[in-house]
Amino acid sequence: MDRVESAPDGEWVVRNVSGATQGKAYRCPGCEQEITPGLPHVVSWPAWSGGEDERRHWHTACWRNRVNRGPGRSRY
Repeated sequence: MDRVESAPDGEWVVRNVSGATQGKAYRCPGCEQEITPGLPHVVSWPAWSGGEDERRHWHTACWRNRVNRGPGRSRY
């Protein structure tokens, strides 16, 4: 189920992914490390974009801590 989260970096549509399905690996924009297939994680995209074309897959902890990152932080 999708939800909208508001934070200092804007409003985001967020979806928890259980990792139950064997999919492909993704690169987390928060830590630049791989999210391996089967690992529960978060998918998010800007609420203002209106499209899932900007979806990014994040480690759950990286998503929660994204606003605490310093200069050079990822937009996603």
